Amino acid sequence: MKAIGYKKNGAIGAADSLVQFETAIPELGARDLLVEIKGISMNPVDVKIRSNVAPESGLKIIGYDAAGLIKQVGSKVSKFKVGDEVFYAGDLTRPGTNSEFHAVDERIVGRKPKSLDFAEAAALPLTSITAWELLFESLGVAEGQGEGESLLIIGGAGGVGSILIQLAKKLTKLNVIATASRPDTIAWTQKMGADHVINHRESLVDQVKELGLQPRYVASLNGTEQHFPAIVELIKPRGHMALIDDPKSIDILKGKQKALHFSWEFMFTRSMFQTDDIEKQHELLNRVSKMIDEGELISTMTNNLGLLSVDTLKEAHIQQESGRVIGKNVLNGFA
Repeated sequence: MKAIGYKKNGAIGAADSLVQFETAIPELGARDLLVEIKGISMNPVDVKIRSNVAPESGLKIIGYDAAGLIKQVGSKVSKFKVGDEVFYAGDLTRPGTNSEFHAVDERIVGRKPKSLDFAEAAALPLTSITAWELLFESLGVAEGQGEGESLLIIGGAGGVGSILIQLAKKLTKLNVIATASRPDTIAWTQKMGADHVINHRESLVDQVKELGLQPRYVASLNGTEQHFPAIVELIKPRGHMALIDDPKSIDILKGKQKALHFSWEFMFTRSMFQTDDIEKQHELLNRVSKMIDEGELISTMTNNLGLLSVDTLKEAHIQQESGRVIGKNVLNGFA
C-alpha cells in the first residue's frame, strides 16, 4: 500500500521532511478494523510528532483523524462489519492514517455521519473526543446543567474550540465566552454559537468583567502560559480549569487561595493505556455522528486541500504551523 511518512524528525521545509513509499498492509489484532482511508484531517499533534519524535526505525507514518470504509475485521470484532463507513482519531502508539489502509481498534471508532462526505467527517473525531472529554469528564459539567454559570474558552476558532462551543451550547445551559482575535476568527466563533466573543490579544480580565460575568469553568486550548494569571483572576472560587496545550511553566500555587481545580485533557490516554473505559470513545463518536445527521452540530471543516500526496500533506503541515487555521483542514485519501 501507499503511505507517507518521515525518516528524520525536523522542519517541514526540509526536502525530505515527508516522503511517499510502499509498505505492507497492516495485520489485524482481534478487535481491529482494516479501514480504507478516504479522508484525513490535520491536527497540531501531527506537527508536534513530525517535528520532535524520531522514528524508532525506518519510516514513521503519522496522521490521526480519519474516515473510511471497513475492508476487513478482526476475529473478535462485534461493533462493525465489512462495508461500514467509519470515522475515528486513531492511537498515538500505532502507525498513523497517512496511508491507503489503516488498522484501528473498533472500541475507539464511530459510525461516520451519513450526511457528510469522508473528508468532512474526518475533520471531527479528534477534536470532538477532546472537547467531549474536556467538557463532561475533565470539567465535570453534566448534560442539561450549567444554568447561571459561564465557560470561558481560550482559542475558540481552532478545531477543538469550534466543536467545544457547539457541544456546550447544544448539551448544556452554560453561557459560553470564547476568544478570537481576527475578523475572520471572530465571525467563525460567532457562527459556532458562542454567546460572547472577546479578543485574546487584549486584556481578558477587562473584557470579561465588562460582560458582568465570572466563569466557573475555563477551557484553555492554547496560550495557557500567557493567559494563566488572567484566568486565575477571572475564575470563580472553587472553579475548574482544563487545558490541552503544553505550557513550559505555570505556577498552579496561584490558584490555591481560590481552591481551584486543574485538569489535563489528552484524548489519546484511553488508547495508549487501554483503559477499562476505552469504549467511551466509540460511544461518544456515535453520539456526535447522530447529532451531525440531525443538524444539531455542523462539521468544522473549512478547507479541503485535495487528494493526499506529499505536496498536499506538506501544505497542511505548513498551514497548521502558521497558527492561523480556522476550524480544520482536510484532505481526501490517495487517488
